[in-house]
Amino acid sequence: MATPVQEVLPPSLDSTSEPPPVFDGTTRLYINYQCPFAQRTWIVRNYKGLHDKIKLVPIDLQNRPAWYKEKVYPPNKVPSLEHNGKVIGESLDVIKYVDSNFEGPALWPDDSDKQKFADELLAYVDTFIKNVFGSFKGDTIKEAGAEFDYLETALQKFVDGPFFLGQFSLVDAAYAPFVERFQIFLHEVLKYDITSGRPKLAAWVKELNNLDAYKPTKCDPKHLVQFYKSRFLA
Repeated sequence: MATPVQEVLPPSLDSTSEPPPVFDGTTRLYINYQCPFAQRTWIVRNYKGLHDKIKLVPIDLQNRPAWYKEKVYPPNKVPSLEHNGKVIGESLDVIKYVDSNFEGPALWPDDSDKQKFADELLAYVDTFIKNVFGSFKGDTIKEAGAEFDYLETALQKFVDGPFFLGQFSLVDAAYAPFVERFQIFLHEVLKYDITSGRPKLAAWVKELNNLDAYKPTKCDPKHLVQFYKSRFLA
């Protein structure tokens, strides 16, 4: 992994902000500091050491600048990546694109067994997210617990490192922002520890928290708990 970079994070742009000089040859990653989908792309950009190659442009989603939809990305969501005169959206597509088109450590395995498993895990991630969110209105510990058991089992497949494919990959970047939020929220609201009785998941979370690429991307826990409480428990 690249040498840790102490990056000064730019302020979020809102409806009063001027647009950047779009399509001037600069590569820009449009994110939001609290959005888990954007966080996936931010982690990958950091891990590959692309701080100087891909400029972060944070967007205030509560007060979006009109130019973002008009000039950059008509779906008006984050993340999006402006590169070589085009804009790519959808977080899983963006992380694959960044891994394939930029320098830095490869985050997709060469090994065919690992590739197959990576495809399975990425195909499941939306189901994982949906089921855990759905559990907030049901038997949370039982329903969410089954999803964390899925992760625990997945983490046992390759033993050449603590991550899903052994070494850190796009799969970890895809799951990390959501596991981070679920861990915070379930502990705060239900005093439920998602890592209890799941040693592989506990080790994964610990290793993730040691990554310099990941640390600056983490969400604000207070903001998260308030947001999830208003959205799911109101």
